[in-house]
Amino acid sequence: MGETPNPASEIESKTVDDVSWTLLDLDELVDAYWTVVAPQLEADGIDPRRDRPTHRWLRTHDLRPLLYALREYHDKTFAQFWAEDLELEAKTGGYDWASDDDRTVEAVESFLSSRRERKGLAESSIETLRYRINRYIRAYRAENGTGDLLTPVARDSETPAYEAVDACWAAFDRLHGDLDSGRTKRRIHLAVSNWYAHLVRRKWARMNPADGLDDEFDWSGSTNGDEDADTPCLSSEHVSALYRAAADGEERLLVLALCAWGLRPNEVARLHVGQFVLDVPDDDVPYIDFRARKNGPGEVSLLYGRAELENRIAEEADSDEWEGHLFPSPHASREHISRWTVWNRFNQLAERATLPDEIDGVSPAPKMGRRFWYDAYASSLDVVLGSLDEIAAEQGSSSAEVVLQNYLSDARARQLRRDYMRERLAEAFETEPRENVTGG
Repeated sequence: MGETPNPASEIESKTVDDVSWTLLDLDELVDAYWTVVAPQLEADGIDPRRDRPTHRWLRTHDLRPLLYALREYHDKTFAQFWAEDLELEAKTGGYDWASDDDRTVEAVESFLSSRRERKGLAESSIETLRYRINRYIRAYRAENGTGDLLTPVARDSETPAYEAVDACWAAFDRLHGDLDSGRTKRRIHLAVSNWYAHLVRRKWARMNPADGLDDEFDWSGSTNGDEDADTPCLSSEHVSALYRAAADGEERLLVLALCAWGLRPNEVARLHVGQFVLDVPDDDVPYIDFRARKNGPGEVSLLYGRAELENRIAEEADSDEWEGHLFPSPHASREHISRWTVWNRFNQLAERATLPDEIDGVSPAPKMGRRFWYDAYASSLDVVLGSLDEIAAEQGSSSAEVVLQNYLSDARARQLRRDYMRERLAEAFETEPRENVTGG
Protein backbone atom coordinates (compact mmCIF):
# COMPACT_ATOMS: atom_id res chain seq x y z
CA MET A 1 0.00 0.00 0.00
CA GLY A 2 1.15 3.53 -0.70
CA GLU A 3 1.71 6.16 1.91
CA THR A 4 -1.29 8.01 3.29
CA PRO A 5 -1.43 11.34 1.47
CA ASN A 6 -0.67 14.44 3.51
CA PRO A 7 -3.38 17.07 2.77
CA ALA A 8 -0.92 19.89 3.49
CA SER A 9 1.95 18.55 1.43
CA GLU A 10 0.97 20.32 -1.77
CA ILE A 11 -0.70 23.43 -0.33
CA GLU A 12 1.95 25.72 -1.74
CA SER A 13 0.92 24.84 -5.28
CA LYS A 14 -2.82 24.97 -4.64
CA THR A 15 -5.44 27.66 -5.01
CA VAL A 16 -8.31 28.27 -2.59
CA ASP A 17 -10.56 25.87 -4.49
CA ASP A 18 -7.99 23.09 -4.39
CA VAL A 19 -7.54 22.97 -0.61
CA SER A 20 -9.49 20.37 1.37
CA TRP A 21 -9.96 22.63 4.38
CA THR A 22 -11.90 20.13 6.48
CA LEU A 23 -9.07 17.56 6.24
CA LEU A 24 -6.43 19.89 7.69
CA ASP A 25 -5.42 19.99 11.33
CA LEU A 26 -4.67 23.33 12.99
CA ASP A 27 -0.97 23.32 12.10
CA GLU A 28 -1.84 22.61 8.49
CA LEU A 29 -4.46 25.39 8.53
CA VAL A 30 -1.73 27.76 9.70
CA ASP A 31 0.40 26.67 6.73
CA ALA A 32 -2.58 27.12 4.44
CA TYR A 33 -3.15 30.64 5.76
CA TRP A 34 0.39 31.72 4.88
CA THR A 35 0.62 29.95 1.53
CA VAL A 36 -2.91 30.41 0.18
CA VAL A 37 -4.73 33.17 2.08
CA ALA A 38 -1.89 35.61 2.76
CA PRO A 39 -1.01 36.16 -0.93
CA GLN A 40 -4.63 37.09 -1.65
CA LEU A 41 -4.64 39.54 1.24
CA GLU A 42 -1.46 41.16 -0.05
CA ALA A 43 -2.95 41.38 -3.53
CA ASP A 44 -5.80 43.40 -2.02
CA GLY A 45 -3.39 45.69 -0.18
CA ILE A 46 -4.01 44.08 3.22
CA ASP A 47 -1.11 43.18 5.49
CA PRO A 48 -1.64 39.50 6.44
CA ARG A 49 0.35 40.00 9.66
CA ARG A 50 -1.25 43.21 10.86
CA ASP A 51 -4.79 43.39 9.49
CA ARG A 52 -7.14 40.55 10.35
CA PRO A 53 -9.47 40.08 7.35
CA THR A 54 -13.18 40.45 7.91
CA HIS A 55 -15.61 37.60 7.42
CA ARG A 56 -17.01 39.56 4.48
CA TRP A 57 -13.59 39.52 2.81
CA LEU A 58 -13.17 35.78 3.52
CA ARG A 59 -16.61 35.01 2.10
CA THR A 60 -16.12 37.07 -1.06
CA HIS A 61 -12.80 35.29 -1.67
CA ASP A 62 -14.42 31.84 -1.49
CA LEU A 63 -13.00 31.06 1.95
CA ARG A 64 -16.24 29.98 3.59
CA PRO A 65 -14.84 26.40 3.83
CA LEU A 66 -12.03 27.74 6.03
CA LEU A 67 -14.56 29.34 8.39
CA TYR A 68 -16.62 26.15 8.35
CA ALA A 69 -13.60 23.96 9.12
CA LEU A 70 -12.59 26.15 12.04
CA ARG A 71 -16.11 26.24 13.45
CA GLU A 72 -17.19 22.63 12.95
CA TYR A 73 -13.91 20.70 13.27
CA HIS A 74 -11.85 22.85 15.65
CA ASP A 75 -14.51 24.77 17.62
CA LYS A 76 -12.85 28.09 16.84
CA THR A 77 -13.83 31.41 15.39
CA PHE A 78 -11.51 32.99 12.87
CA ALA A 79 -10.62 35.64 15.47
CA GLN A 80 -9.50 32.88 17.86
CA PHE A 81 -7.53 31.18 15.09
CA TRP A 82 -5.87 34.51 14.27
CA ALA A 83 -4.84 35.16 17.88
CA GLU A 84 -4.13 31.67 19.23
CA ASP A 85 -2.77 29.75 16.27
CA LEU A 86 -1.38 32.41 13.94
CA GLU A 87 -0.25 34.36 17.03
CA LEU A 88 -0.89 37.67 15.32
CA GLU A 89 -2.47 39.59 18.16
CA ALA A 90 -0.78 42.90 18.99
CA LYS A 91 2.15 42.80 21.40
CA THR A 92 3.46 45.95 23.08
CA GLY A 93 6.37 46.77 25.32
CA GLY A 94 8.10 49.78 26.80
CA TYR A 95 6.06 52.92 26.19
CA ASP A 96 2.40 52.08 25.73
CA TRP A 97 2.18 52.96 22.04
CA ALA A 98 -1.21 52.67 20.36
CA SER A 99 0.59 50.95 17.47
CA ASP A 100 2.30 47.57 17.46
CA ASP A 101 3.95 48.28 14.11
CA ASP A 102 7.71 48.46 14.67
CA ARG A 103 8.41 50.73 11.69
CA THR A 104 5.74 53.22 12.76
CA VAL A 105 7.07 53.36 16.32
CA GLU A 106 10.62 53.72 14.98
CA ALA A 107 9.51 56.60 12.76
CA VAL A 108 7.95 58.43 15.71
CA GLU A 109 11.00 57.84 17.91
CA SER A 110 13.22 59.19 15.13
CA PHE A 111 11.19 62.40 15.11
CA LEU A 112 11.30 62.71 18.90
CA SER A 113 15.07 62.11 18.95
CA SER A 114 15.55 64.80 16.33
CA ARG A 115 13.53 67.27 18.39
CA ARG A 116 15.49 66.38 21.51
CA GLU A 117 18.97 66.51 19.94
CA ARG A 118 18.63 69.10 17.19
CA LYS A 119 15.95 71.38 18.63
CA GLY A 120 17.08 70.97 22.22
CA LEU A 121 13.58 70.32 23.56
CA ALA A 122 13.25 69.45 27.23
CA GLU A 123 12.17 65.94 28.15
CA SER A 124 8.82 67.26 29.37
CA SER A 125 8.22 68.75 25.89
CA ILE A 126 9.22 65.45 24.28
CA GLU A 127 6.70 63.62 26.46
CA THR A 128 4.01 66.09 25.43
CA LEU A 129 4.78 65.49 21.75
CA ARG A 130 4.81 61.75 22.36
CA TYR A 131 1.36 61.93 23.97
CA ARG A 132 -0.14 64.03 21.17
CA ILE A 133 1.17 61.79 18.39
CA ASN A 134 0.08 58.69 20.26
CA ARG A 135 -3.40 60.16 20.64
CA TYR A 136 -3.49 60.51 16.86
CA ILE A 137 -2.18 56.97 16.34
CA ARG A 138 -4.92 55.63 18.61
CA ALA A 139 -7.59 57.46 16.59
CA TYR A 140 -5.96 56.33 13.32
CA ARG A 141 -6.01 52.71 14.40
CA ALA A 142 -9.62 52.93 15.59
CA GLU A 143 -10.74 54.41 12.28
CA ASN A 144 -8.61 52.39 9.85
CA GLY A 145 -8.11 49.08 11.63
CA THR A 146 -4.32 49.19 11.55
CA GLY A 147 -1.45 50.65 13.54
CA ASP A 148 0.77 50.77 10.45
CA LEU A 149 0.84 54.48 9.65
CA LEU A 150 4.07 54.38 7.65
CA THR A 151 3.26 52.04 4.77
CA PRO A 152 0.49 54.23 3.22
CA VAL A 153 2.84 57.23 2.94
CA ALA A 154 6.13 55.41 2.30
CA ARG A 155 8.11 56.40 -0.79
CA ASP A 156 7.72 52.94 -2.30
CA SER A 157 4.10 52.51 -1.23
CA GLU A 158 1.53 51.31 -3.74
CA THR A 159 -1.26 52.96 -1.72
CA PRO A 160 -2.83 55.79 -3.75
CA ALA A 161 -2.15 59.20 -2.25
CA TYR A 162 -5.85 59.95 -1.78
CA GLU A 163 -6.26 56.79 0.31
CA ALA A 164 -3.37 57.80 2.57
CA VAL A 165 -4.94 61.23 3.00
CA ASP A 166 -8.36 59.68 3.61
CA ALA A 167 -6.97 57.50 6.40
CA CYS A 168 -5.28 60.47 8.07
CA TRP A 169 -8.36 62.66 7.79
CA ALA A 170 -10.57 59.90 9.16
CA ALA A 171 -8.43 59.83 12.30
CA PHE A 172 -8.74 63.60 12.71
CA ASP A 173 -12.45 63.39 12.08
CA ARG A 174 -12.63 61.02 15.05
CA LEU A 175 -10.51 63.36 17.19
CA HIS A 176 -12.69 66.28 16.11
CA GLY A 177 -15.73 64.45 17.44
CA ASP A 178 -14.11 63.12 20.61
CA LEU A 179 -12.35 66.28 21.83
CA ASP A 180 -14.09 69.48 22.94
CA SER A 181 -11.12 71.81 22.97
CA GLY A 182 -10.23 73.44 19.66
CA ARG A 183 -6.81 74.30 21.08
CA THR A 184 -6.11 70.61 21.83
CA LYS A 185 -7.12 69.62 18.30
CA ARG A 186 -4.84 72.27 16.78
CA ARG A 187 -1.90 71.16 18.93
CA ILE A 188 -2.36 67.49 18.03
CA HIS A 189 -2.54 68.45 14.37
CA LEU A 190 0.62 70.54 14.63
CA ALA A 191 2.55 67.68 16.26
CA VAL A 192 1.33 65.15 13.71
CA SER A 193 1.93 67.41 10.72
CA ASN A 194 5.47 68.13 11.96
CA TRP A 195 6.07 64.40 12.35
CA TYR A 196 4.97 63.66 8.79
CA ALA A 197 7.06 66.60 7.54
CA HIS A 198 10.07 65.09 9.34
CA LEU A 199 9.48 61.78 7.54
CA VAL A 200 9.29 63.59 4.19
CA ARG A 201 12.59 65.37 4.89
CA ARG A 202 14.20 62.07 5.91
CA LYS A 203 12.89 60.52 2.67
CA TRP A 204 10.90 57.95 4.67
CA ALA A 205 7.63 59.35 3.31
CA ARG A 206 6.60 60.74 -0.04
CA MET A 207 3.90 63.06 1.30
CA ASN A 208 2.42 64.74 4.36
CA PRO A 209 -1.25 63.65 4.51
CA ALA A 210 -1.98 66.12 7.34
CA ASP A 211 -0.78 69.13 5.37
CA GLY A 212 -3.48 71.81 5.21
CA LEU A 213 -5.96 69.77 7.19
CA ASP A 214 -6.50 72.61 9.66
CA ASP A 215 -8.25 74.48 6.85
CA GLU A 216 -10.85 71.70 6.70
CA PHE A 217 -11.98 72.03 10.33
CA ASP A 218 -13.23 74.88 12.49
CA TRP A 219 -10.99 74.53 15.53
CA SER A 220 -11.44 78.13 16.66
CA GLY A 221 -14.03 77.32 19.32
CA SER A 222 -14.89 74.59 21.79
CA THR A 223 -17.81 73.09 19.87
CA ASN A 224 -18.58 72.20 16.30
CA GLY A 225 -20.57 74.75 14.36
CA ASP A 226 -23.42 74.14 11.94
CA GLU A 227 -21.59 73.23 8.75
CA ASP A 228 -24.77 73.07 6.68
CA ALA A 229 -25.89 76.70 6.87
CA ASP A 230 -24.00 78.04 3.82
CA THR A 231 -23.81 74.79 1.86
CA PRO A 232 -25.19 74.90 -1.70
CA CYS A 233 -28.05 72.60 -2.59
CA LEU A 234 -28.13 69.74 -5.07
CA SER A 235 -30.89 69.98 -7.64
CA SER A 236 -33.35 67.19 -8.45
CA GLU A 237 -31.35 66.62 -11.66
CA HIS A 238 -28.14 66.19 -9.66
CA VAL A 239 -29.78 63.68 -7.31
CA SER A 240 -31.25 61.79 -10.24
CA ALA A 241 -27.83 61.59 -11.92
CA LEU A 242 -26.22 60.30 -8.72
CA TYR A 243 -28.88 57.62 -8.30
CA ARG A 244 -28.56 56.46 -11.90
CA ALA A 245 -24.77 56.30 -11.53
CA ALA A 246 -25.00 53.99 -8.50
CA ALA A 247 -23.63 50.57 -9.45
CA ASP A 248 -25.27 48.47 -6.75
CA GLY A 249 -27.71 48.48 -3.84
CA GLU A 250 -25.15 49.77 -1.37
CA GLU A 251 -24.37 52.81 -3.52
CA ARG A 252 -28.08 53.48 -4.12
CA LEU A 253 -28.65 53.31 -0.38
CA LEU A 254 -25.85 55.84 0.12
CA VAL A 255 -27.59 58.33 -2.19
CA LEU A 256 -30.92 57.70 -0.47
CA ALA A 257 -29.45 58.22 2.99
CA LEU A 258 -27.88 61.54 2.01
CA CYS A 259 -30.58 62.99 -0.24
CA ALA A 260 -33.88 61.27 0.61
CA TRP A 261 -33.35 61.02 4.37
CA GLY A 262 -31.21 64.14 4.84
CA LEU A 263 -28.51 62.53 6.98
CA ARG A 264 -25.04 63.84 7.75
CA PRO A 265 -22.07 61.82 6.41
CA ASN A 266 -21.13 60.56 9.88
CA GLU A 267 -24.75 59.47 10.47
CA VAL A 268 -24.75 57.60 7.16
CA ALA A 269 -21.50 55.83 8.04
CA ARG A 270 -22.92 54.58 11.36
CA LEU A 271 -26.41 53.54 10.16
CA HIS A 272 -27.59 50.34 11.85
CA VAL A 273 -30.64 48.25 11.04
CA GLY A 274 -31.77 48.65 14.66
CA GLN A 275 -32.37 52.36 14.06
CA PHE A 276 -35.11 51.73 11.48
CA VAL A 277 -38.66 51.50 12.78
CA LEU A 278 -40.66 50.03 9.89
CA ASP A 279 -43.59 48.46 11.73
CA VAL A 280 -45.83 51.49 12.21
CA PRO A 281 -49.63 52.08 12.08
CA ASP A 282 -51.20 52.55 8.66
CA ASP A 283 -51.68 56.29 9.20
CA ASP A 284 -48.03 56.84 10.12
CA VAL A 285 -44.72 56.50 8.28
CA PRO A 286 -41.56 54.52 9.07
CA TYR A 287 -38.75 56.46 10.65
CA ILE A 288 -35.08 56.36 11.65
CA ASP A 289 -34.39 56.67 15.36
CA PHE A 290 -31.49 58.90 16.47
CA ARG A 291 -31.59 58.86 20.25
CA ALA A 292 -28.71 61.27 20.77
CA ARG A 293 -28.66 63.36 17.63
CA LYS A 294 -27.01 66.78 17.65
CA ASN A 295 -28.77 69.84 16.23
CA GLY A 296 -31.77 68.01 14.82
CA PRO A 297 -34.78 65.83 15.49
CA GLY A 298 -34.35 62.49 17.21
CA GLU A 299 -36.47 60.84 14.52
CA VAL A 300 -36.24 61.22 10.74
CA SER A 301 -39.23 60.17 8.65
CA LEU A 302 -38.52 57.50 6.05
CA LEU A 303 -40.67 58.94 3.29
CA TYR A 304 -38.77 57.32 0.46
CA GLY A 305 -36.45 54.40 -0.16
CA ARG A 306 -38.02 51.71 1.99
CA ALA A 307 -37.91 49.11 -0.79
CA GLU A 308 -34.16 49.63 -1.35
CA LEU A 309 -33.56 49.48 2.39
CA GLU A 310 -35.45 46.21 2.73
CA ASN A 311 -33.54 44.75 -0.22
CA ARG A 312 -30.28 45.64 1.51
CA ILE A 313 -31.40 44.05 4.77
CA ALA A 314 -32.53 40.91 2.93
CA GLU A 315 -29.11 40.62 1.22
CA GLU A 316 -27.34 40.50 4.57
CA ALA A 317 -29.97 38.73 6.69
CA ASP A 318 -28.73 35.22 5.86
CA SER A 319 -25.20 36.01 7.03
CA ASP A 320 -24.32 34.90 10.54
CA GLU A 321 -21.51 37.45 10.59
CA TRP A 322 -23.58 40.54 9.79
CA GLU A 323 -23.72 42.88 12.77
CA GLY A 324 -26.44 45.11 11.36
CA HIS A 325 -24.49 48.07 9.96
CA LEU A 326 -25.72 49.08 6.50
CA PHE A 327 -22.22 50.14 5.51
CA PRO A 328 -19.83 47.69 7.22
CA SER A 329 -16.11 48.37 7.26
CA PRO A 330 -13.70 46.09 5.36
CA HIS A 331 -11.46 46.17 8.44
CA ALA A 332 -12.10 43.51 11.07
CA SER A 333 -11.34 45.90 13.92
CA ARG A 334 -14.01 48.42 12.87
CA GLU A 335 -17.77 47.86 12.62
CA HIS A 336 -18.66 50.46 10.00
CA ILE A 337 -17.08 52.78 7.46
CA SER A 338 -15.87 56.27 8.40
CA ARG A 339 -17.31 59.64 7.49
CA TRP A 340 -14.49 60.20 5.02
CA THR A 341 -15.25 56.93 3.28
CA VAL A 342 -18.76 58.32 2.72
CA TRP A 343 -17.13 61.42 1.21
CA ASN A 344 -14.90 59.32 -1.05
CA ARG A 345 -17.77 57.16 -2.26
CA PHE A 346 -19.89 60.24 -2.91
CA ASN A 347 -17.05 61.85 -4.88
CA GLN A 348 -16.67 58.71 -6.99
CA LEU A 349 -20.41 58.73 -7.68
CA ALA A 350 -20.35 62.44 -8.53
CA GLU A 351 -17.56 61.81 -11.05
CA ARG A 352 -19.44 58.91 -12.66
CA ALA A 353 -22.63 60.98 -12.70
CA THR A 354 -20.71 63.84 -14.40
CA LEU A 355 -21.89 66.39 -11.87
CA PRO A 356 -20.48 69.90 -12.42
CA ASP A 357 -17.04 70.58 -10.98
CA GLU A 358 -18.65 73.31 -8.89
CA ILE A 359 -22.19 73.98 -7.69
CA ASP A 360 -22.64 77.63 -6.74
CA GLY A 361 -18.86 77.90 -6.54
CA VAL A 362 -18.38 74.84 -4.30
CA SER A 363 -17.18 71.35 -5.25
CA PRO A 364 -19.91 68.67 -4.91
CA ALA A 365 -20.00 67.22 -1.40
CA PRO A 366 -22.29 64.77 0.44
CA LYS A 367 -23.67 67.49 2.73
CA MET A 368 -25.25 69.03 -0.38
CA GLY A 369 -27.60 66.04 -0.30
CA ARG A 370 -28.71 67.09 3.16
CA ARG A 371 -29.31 70.60 1.86
CA PHE A 372 -31.44 69.15 -0.95
CA TRP A 373 -33.56 67.43 1.71
CA TYR A 374 -33.91 70.63 3.74
CA ASP A 375 -34.83 72.58 0.63
CA ALA A 376 -37.54 70.04 -0.22
CA TYR A 377 -38.85 70.11 3.34
CA ALA A 378 -38.94 73.92 3.46
CA SER A 379 -40.63 74.20 0.07
CA SER A 380 -43.24 71.64 1.14
CA LEU A 381 -44.51 74.13 3.72
CA ASP A 382 -44.73 76.86 1.05
CA VAL A 383 -46.76 74.54 -1.18
CA VAL A 384 -49.12 73.62 1.67
CA LEU A 385 -49.64 77.28 2.54
CA GLY A 386 -50.28 78.09 -1.10
CA SER A 387 -52.97 75.42 -1.30
CA LEU A 388 -54.68 76.92 1.77
CA ASP A 389 -54.96 80.47 0.40
CA GLU A 390 -58.37 79.78 -1.15
CA ILE A 391 -59.67 78.20 2.05
CA ALA A 392 -58.41 81.19 4.03
CA ALA A 393 -60.30 83.58 1.75
CA GLU A 394 -63.53 81.58 2.06
CA GLN A 395 -63.26 81.47 5.85
CA GLY A 396 -62.41 85.14 6.14
CA SER A 397 -59.04 84.31 7.71
CA SER A 398 -56.21 86.78 7.46
CA SER A 399 -53.77 84.28 5.97
CA ALA A 400 -53.06 80.67 5.11
CA GLU A 401 -50.83 80.48 8.19
CA VAL A 402 -53.86 81.11 10.40
CA VAL A 403 -55.73 78.26 8.69
CA LEU A 404 -52.75 75.99 9.09
CA GLN A 405 -52.36 76.77 12.78
CA ASN A 406 -56.01 76.99 13.83
CA TYR A 407 -58.06 74.84 11.49
CA LEU A 408 -55.81 71.95 10.46
CA SER A 409 -54.74 69.28 12.90
CA ASP A 410 -51.02 68.65 13.31
CA ALA A 411 -51.51 65.23 11.78
CA ARG A 412 -53.23 66.66 8.69
CA ALA A 413 -50.57 69.35 8.26
CA ARG A 414 -47.83 66.71 8.49
CA GLN A 415 -49.65 64.56 5.94
CA LEU A 416 -49.83 67.43 3.45
CA ARG A 417 -46.12 68.17 3.82
CA ARG A 418 -45.22 64.48 3.51
CA ASP A 419 -47.29 64.11 0.34
CA TYR A 420 -45.37 66.95 -1.26
CA MET A 421 -42.04 65.63 -0.03
CA ARG A 422 -42.79 62.24 -1.59
CA GLU A 423 -43.59 63.90 -4.91
CA ARG A 424 -40.37 65.92 -4.77
CA LEU A 425 -38.29 62.85 -3.91
CA ALA A 426 -40.04 60.76 -6.56
CA GLU A 427 -39.18 63.40 -9.14
CA ALA A 428 -35.54 63.37 -8.11
CA PHE A 429 -35.26 59.59 -8.01
CA GLU A 430 -37.32 59.08 -11.17
CA THR A 431 -39.97 56.92 -9.52
CA GLU A 432 -43.71 57.35 -9.66
CA PRO A 433 -45.02 59.02 -6.48
CA ARG A 434 -47.65 56.30 -6.04
CA GLU A 435 -44.92 53.82 -5.07
CA ASN A 436 -44.03 55.89 -2.05
CA VAL A 437 -47.36 55.98 -0.23
CA THR A 438 -46.01 53.45 2.27
CA GLY A 439 -42.43 54.59 2.27
CA GLY A 440 -41.31 53.70 -1.26
